[in-house]
Amino acid sequence: MQDSKINPGERVKNVHFTDDTLAVDLIDGRTIVVPLVWYPRLLDATSEQRRNWRLSGAGYGIHWPDIDEDLSTAGLLRGAPSAPEPVRARA
Repeated sequence: MQDSKINPGERVKNVHFTDDTLAVDLIDGRTIVVPLVWYPRLLDATSEQRRNWRLSGAGYGIHWPDIDEDLSTAGLLRGAPSAPEPVRARA
């Protein structure tokens, strides 16, 4: 069983983007950099939508209200891309 102890240093300090990456600075000084293609909503978002983020989950998460995207530092540290969108039946 994995240790699920909360690490206060894993709270989000800042979020920034390049053309290809999402980078999340943590309070403890680490920076997590992941490919933007892992998160299609963020990849397809405008620069303005990407800049409009909020802390969530007591600082352990990031929420983008304009595109309804949520990421956690735990998932980012695990290297977990977003889950694929469910296939919807056509009417």
